[in-house]
Amino acid sequence: MKRRFTDEQIVGILKEGEAGVPVKEICRKHNISDATFYTWRKKFGGMEASDVRNLKQLEDENAKLKKLL
Repeated sequence: MKRRFTDEQIVGILKEGEAGVPVKEICRKHNISDATFYTWRKKFGGMEASDVRNLKQLEDENAKLKKLL
């Protein structure tokens, strides 16, 4: 599955919401659904781009360790 947005882009989109831009406007601007925005906010809310990279590394490492079991 090809992703349209990188994790860093998602964090940037969420920052717009934190800056006070209405969710409807953000969703229209980036052509995403409200549900997508709220799912992202649940997963990435309050994170910086560096935090997202660390999370991705940990998820990858966890997947590798699970394969070893």
